[in-house]
Amino acid sequence: MRKSTLRPEVNTSDCRSWKSIDATFGSGLDDTMKTKTLVLALTLSLAAGKVCLAADPNREQAVRDADAQWSKAAAAKDLDKTVSYYSNDAIVMPPNASSATTKDAIRNVWKDMIASASSVSWTATRVEVAKSGDMACVSGTYEVTMNDGTKDRGKYLEVWEKQADGAWKCGADIWNSDLPAFAEKK
Repeated sequence: MRKSTLRPEVNTSDCRSWKSIDATFGSGLDDTMKTKTLVLALTLSLAAGKVCLAADPNREQAVRDADAQWSKAAAAKDLDKTVSYYSNDAIVMPPNASSATTKDAIRNVWKDMIASASSVSWTATRVEVAKSGDMACVSGTYEVTMNDGTKDRGKYLEVWEKQADGAWKCGADIWNSDLPAFAEKK
């Protein structure tokens, strides 16, 4: 008899010791019902894990509420409260200006903004909280009316960080206008 080169011979005596998982490990899995129960339990565990890792609507609402309260503080021209929404290591990137990376620099950005504007407001249009629950991204639109009546509108993007005390603080803030830039006169 000629041996086939496509299928190697298998020593079936090696496989007999694995014929019964229960006999080998004492697991009780040989019974069909126990196997089905195990598969069902694993499937339900994975589904429950997915639900637990999904975004928490309470966290999303907490960030949305904090952003709305922050907008109200800026509208009220409350400088201290406005700046208090930033984390200690925040970065603020206002349009046409250098980044502010210290509390004093951030305070100066807002001091100038509040002094030169008759109204400031913004509204979150999208809030996404990381599955870890400790970071969120907020984007939205803003409107500013300057003291001279000039109006600006645009969009913003913020990264919020959950602090050790459970409070949410903004760690990165950037905004820019939807209006065309004015050309400098020469």
